[in-house]
Amino acid sequence: MTPLLIATERVLLIARLASRWSIEEHLKGRSPECVAIDPHDPSRVYCGTSGNGLWRSADAGRTWQPVGPGIVHGTITAVAVAADQRDRFGVVYAGTEPSAVFRSDDGGDAWTNLSGLRTLPSASTWSFPPRPDTHHVRWIEPDAAAPGRVFVAIEAGALVRTPDGGRTWMDRVPGGPYDTHTAATHRLAPGRVYSAAGDGYFESDDAGDHWMSRVDGLRHRYVVGIAVDPADPETTIVSAADGPWVAYRSENAEAYVYRKTSPRPWGPAMQGFPDARGTTVSRFATHPDEPGVVYAANNRGVYHSADAGRGWKALAIPWAHDALGRGVEALACLPS
Repeated sequence: MTPLLIATERVLLIARLASRWSIEEHLKGRSPECVAIDPHDPSRVYCGTSGNGLWRSADAGRTWQPVGPGIVHGTITAVAVAADQRDRFGVVYAGTEPSAVFRSDDGGDAWTNLSGLRTLPSASTWSFPPRPDTHHVRWIEPDAAAPGRVFVAIEAGALVRTPDGGRTWMDRVPGGPYDTHTAATHRLAPGRVYSAAGDGYFESDDAGDHWMSRVDGLRHRYVVGIAVDPADPETTIVSAADGPWVAYRSENAEAYVYRKTSPRPWGPAMQGFPDARGTTVSRFATHPDEPGVVYAANNRGVYHSADAGRGWKALAIPWAHDALGRGVEALACLPS
């Protein structure tokens, strides 16, 4: 079973399984926000923080160092590594608050501001409702089937894209998602884009030119997390709630998990999960070498599904008291 990175508000946790699970704590007090792993060198891991910049590990998360002096904003809200570059490193993208995207071609030492993002016509309308004077990059999704194509979700206001690694940009389109929290692509479905958004669930089959709202059976439509079966692009799992006020904080949380295999509608996928009341929205992770396997993390623990989300089992990880109590910011699979 793959080791797991779990970003929480207070610390980055790494769970590793030998004869039993062990837990490591990293970047304590630095407010981890997002994580990404380099597909070219899976021992190279990145973690963005709120106010404390971008951090990199070259040894699968055992030690960390700050990187990114060219990133001019300290709050890193999204990070991703594309498999475009057939070289020592993948191309690293870091998104920030205020909204900007930076690119590194050398593993995180030097960075370029992809400033064309802020020239898009919709940029003047972007706004994060709790703090309307700002907005941020919530998710970066390099297309698994098209080198150079990258989707960038602005919270809130747009899901935009670049076809060429950030040299040029294409704005949001009518009928597309407005408030994407998480996006996905799939190597077996070229052109397919999946969007888990505050305004529902969307899919595109033409790389974002046109979008379809696909919410049949989805009773809760504030959608946050998404996973797609690595072996089957038609099987999708999402986490959802009635709104942000019941999504993120355990005191008043009520979050659900849904599953669909196209063309069938969504259905509940809560078998093995705790009751929705008191459970924060789940974050998901998959690994390309584990077909049908999905991991989920929320304030109640980390869960494993071996049947693409039909049923779940809590992993027997010895969490410290309240380690996940404030919910989970991000989840990723490390190399074994």
